[in-house]
Formats: sequence, structure tokens, C-alpha cells
Amino acid sequence: MIVFPAEYNARKEAVFAALAEVEGAARRLKTIPLSFRDWPETTLRVDAALARAKRQPKGALARWLKRQLIRGQYNWARAHFTRHPDHLALAWNGLTGSRMAFMAAARDAGAPTLYAELAPLPGRITLDPAGVNAEGSVPQDPDFFREWAMTRDISDWRAVGAGLTARASRRADVGQGAGDLPQTPFLFCPLQVPDDSQVTLFAGWCGGMAGFLKAIGQAAQALPEGWHLRLKEHPSAKTSLAEPLAPLIATGRVVLDNATDSFAQIAACRGVVTLNSSMGLQAFFHDKPVVTLGRAFFNLPGLVHHADSQIALDALFATPAALDYDESLRAAFIAWLGQVYYPRFAWSEGGAADCDRDAFAAKLAQARQHRR
Repeated sequence: MIVFPAEYNARKEAVFAALAEVEGAARRLKTIPLSFRDWPETTLRVDAALARAKRQPKGALARWLKRQLIRGQYNWARAHFTRHPDHLALAWNGLTGSRMAFMAAARDAGAPTLYAELAPLPGRITLDPAGVNAEGSVPQDPDFFREWAMTRDISDWRAVGAGLTARASRRADVGQGAGDLPQTPFLFCPLQVPDDSQVTLFAGWCGGMAGFLKAIGQAAQALPEGWHLRLKEHPSAKTSLAEPLAPLIATGRVVLDNATDSFAQIAACRGVVTLNSSMGLQAFFHDKPVVTLGRAFFNLPGLVHHADSQIALDALFATPAALDYDESLRAAFIAWLGQVYYPRFAWSEGGAADCDRDAFAAKLAQARQHRR
């Protein structure tokens, strides 16, 4: 049986329903029940989940109440999965707050877990027993993908990205239009949602969006004459970054282009710079070198240039024409993602979901094999 907290989002619920259909039995929790009978790990797990909560409580009372909520949810989940270690815990994202505590409780009880998340490839979904993004189970050894590809046909690896389009904007000041791009060389940086877990949890040495902007602003000054750094805000970001971006733009080495289609800017650039955005991975299909600053599951030598410090970033910006990548490794990596890692899943607003049932069944089996 699958047990999962409800999400009240049609796409997410469609993924859960598809998994439940393949599994044959599921329990949807409208809210995670509470129990205040502590386990030896309760305090440690609650501390970790509260520290990662997306909405941090303001004030001592609010923090105490939030702690009690997560404590009660962890304790209930721990008791449930201790009684039913054959039940599989499923959560969307599962990296923060209540969902993190729920999944930690299942692992502590020895039950299998499966994390779900959107995939950076069209018509796919992330299902991983270990976690998502930088905490997932994608191998981090380039030779793994080279060896895997030796016995597979990966000639059509680009087909995995067929249908990639720029995300529709939710903001009037950020669009996907046909702007005029300069002939002068530039690096392109598609900015991420400032409070997204990719930014708040996996920024690495940058520490978050503010640190990331400071880092790329400084590095932009090292670009050769005639080059510039081009930025675009995320179309789903609720808050504008106009104010913190103003000092960068004032230097004359940084340009903000919120109007032009994101993939058109990738196609025209000489390289993509990102903290850990999925657009860094998607830039592979445009044959662009990529520079990452934060933790990303595709931070493999040959796939990207990972700048692990300001000094390293400045050096990469100083010689942007030298940025390169291993084409054969990228082909193997993307082919593995398409053939093995990301199951097919199609869903449209108001329409029925369609999934690869065999791949979903394989992911459920993998989760049970992964259990401690």
C-alpha cells in the first residue's frame, strides 16, 4: 500500500493516483495525523525538518506551535510505518517541513520511500527512492554513464528533449517574446525562484539568491571586453528582483532581459550560468557549455564547469571562450535519464493522466529494494 499526504494540486494528485493504480492500494492523508508519543529520533528529525521549513515561523510562539505540529506528524508517521513496514511512503518533493518529517519517519521505521517531483524533461516525472534534485540517486561518476552507453543505442538522445518550451509567465513584466538579441558575445543566466528549495537548500557556497547575485555580479567584471552577462528573472517568481539587480546593471557589464524567450537567449548565448536550475540541463540540447555554482545532480566533470568558489567563478568568466563540454558524455547522460531515470508521464489541465505503467511499477519495486 502507498501512503501519501494530499497535495490539493491536480498535477501532483494525478501522479499519486497513477502510482496508486499501479500499486493497487493507497491511503491518501487529507492531513498528516498527530501523535505526541516521542521516539528516540523525534527531536533530531523535528529540528532538521523545522530548519528546512519553507515558511519559517515568526516569533517564539509561532515557532513552538510549528515545532509541535511537525513533532506530532513525525511521531504519527513513525508509529504507522513501524506497524506497517510494508507500506510505502510517498511525498511530493519531501525536502522541507512536514513532508520531510513524514519521509524521515518512514525511513526510521524501515519502510520504503518514494519522492516525486517535476522533471526537467518534457512528458516525464521524477520518482526517486532517495530524494529529489541534489539529494536524489543519480550516479555522480561520469564513467557510470560512459559504461552504460557502451551497450545501448543512444543516437537519438536529443529526442528526449523534444517539445521543450519556455515556461509560461505568471508576471506581466516577464515574457517569452521574440526580442532582438545582440551580435556581441554574452553568457546567459536564467534566474530561479528566490525561495525555491533548489535555492534555499542547495546554493552551496553562495548561501542563497542574494549571495548568488553578488557572486555573478563580481564575476561579470572579469568578462573580456565586448562580453556581457545577460539575466532573466524566473517567470514564476512572485517577487521582482529589480532592486537587488539594479547595482549589477549599473556596472554596464550586466543586462536584464525579461522580455525575450528564455530558450532563444540560450540559443544565442556562448554559455549558460546557473546556481542549479533545470535550464542548465536543458542547455545541453542547445550544445551550450554550462557553469554551475550550487549543488546540482548534473554537476559532473565533462557535463558542466562547476565553480566551487568566487575565485573559480572569476577565472571561468575571464576566459568564457574556453568553456567546453564532453559531447559524448552529455549524450550518454541524457539518454540514461530518458531511458532509465525519468518515467513517461503526460498530463494536461482538465485531461486524463497517461503514464508508463511498467516504468512506474519498476520505480515502486526500486523503492522497496532501496529500503534500509
